[in-house]
Amino acid sequence: MIPISVQTGGITDVYGIDEGYRMIKAAGFDGVDANIDHLLSYGAILRKEAAQFVTAGDFLQYFQPWKDAAEKYGVQNYQAHAPFPCVIPDGGEYNEFLMKMLKRMIQGCRYIGCGRLIIHPFFFPYDRQMDKQTEWDMNIEKYSALIDVARENDVIICLENMFTGYRGKIYSAICSDIGEACRYIDTLNEIAGERRFGFCLDTGHLLLLGLDIGKAIRQLGDRIEALHVHDNNGISDQHLCPYMGILDWNRMLEALHEIGYNKPLSLETFNTMVTFDRELGPQVLKLEADTARMFARRIENGVNR
Repeated sequence: MIPISVQTGGITDVYGIDEGYRMIKAAGFDGVDANIDHLLSYGAILRKEAAQFVTAGDFLQYFQPWKDAAEKYGVQNYQAHAPFPCVIPDGGEYNEFLMKMLKRMIQGCRYIGCGRLIIHPFFFPYDRQMDKQTEWDMNIEKYSALIDVARENDVIICLENMFTGYRGKIYSAICSDIGEACRYIDTLNEIAGERRFGFCLDTGHLLLLGLDIGKAIRQLGDRIEALHVHDNNGISDQHLCPYMGILDWNRMLEALHEIGYNKPLSLETFNTMVTFDRELGPQVLKLEADTARMFARRIENGVNR
């Protein structure tokens, strides 16, 4: 049976990690996508606070709440999300701190019993974008530098399809071209000499760029190691529960059925939780879990339109 999970962000931010995990289990989820990226926010990275995290002594203490809650409530940390951005323009030596930070996140994954870490590809904002060859070379170099620590900690690193924006307009970014994404995964696994890299397919990012989700899934095939399942209106990255936006969900389920997908089905729907009043949190989580369970069943058995 395909396990179902939900990201902790939007839940543990409101209710705390211990109570959040309890609610996630009570709603019917098997596990989570642990938002350990919240240890270092986007703004904190831009303020160069990653250096403080890297130089801290017992850094595993930061991961203790996720470990304790998972064990207490019988919730599996199926996958986790690393902080981002992973590189900043003109970052100089600070970008080396970001690489050390990623290595600590990989070690943290092992500590909390998590086998997959989503690390956003290394790219710059729209107005600082580099040429594709330079971008390719940088990503191959940086991901390759993580192979040894990923192997030592038995963690699979997952790349993700990205987008960027400028003046309110959404543009494609690294790995939004699925052919490019496949080349990254295959090249990095060849360098590693084993399956050490996979892909996290983000449904909302595909929708924003008007890409065919069924075609993307079939092209990626078993390179898919993780999912970020969420919906939007096709204009903004809203991170809503399926059916609150415009994505063709049967198209996704049919394609996942065809490729024999059997890994966790994980929702990345934090904005659904914060849209409703806190008192309704358990009911909202239950609806999300029921939706994910239905998806898992249809992936296994096929979709009857």
